Amino acid sequence: MIFVGDDWSEDHHDIEIQDESGARLAKRRLPEGVKGIVGLHAMVADHAEEPGQAAVGIETDRGLWVAALVEAGYQVYAVNPKVAARYRERHSSSGAKSDAGDAKVLADLVRTDRHNHRRVAGDSELADAVKVLARAHQRLVWSRHRQVLMLRSMLREYYPAALVALPVISPTATATVTH
Repeated sequence: MIFVGDDWSEDHHDIEIQDESGARLAKRRLPEGVKGIVGLHAMVADHAEEPGQAAVGIETDRGLWVAALVEAGYQVYAVNPKVAARYRERHSSSGAKSDAGDAKVLADLVRTDRHNHRRVAGDSELADAVKVLARAHQRLVWSRHRQVLMLRSMLREYYPAALVALPVISPTATATVTH
């Protein structure tokens, strides 16, 4: 079993791989995207016979990078950033943040305390379809709400009597419809 700490940022990932005793096996900064994922797979392959032998700690549970890790078969653990910060403070006298240091903290954390963290599971096709549908519904509700508010604003300016005559566009009506 190996333990991978992945401290991600917008354009790169700092990676540290440890063995079961906490000894560093590898450390590297990888670019975001396909090139970086290929590099990570190569690093893991140097130290594990199969993907299931790698536990990965990362401070997010979503995104293409995380989806690629889950699909590859790694054990991926989403670590709340505040938990990682508290863990860093507990094990460092300065508490200073650094990307490489955070990768080490995440590797240590999944090595010693992964049982306390949520494992990221890949979603089924049905779950992905529900997510897409829910997001589309949410966008439509927000769009309708914005349009009603724009209509109210125009009517208030040009034809205020319509607001009294048409209770459907009252603020309370839109609030109950959208929630």
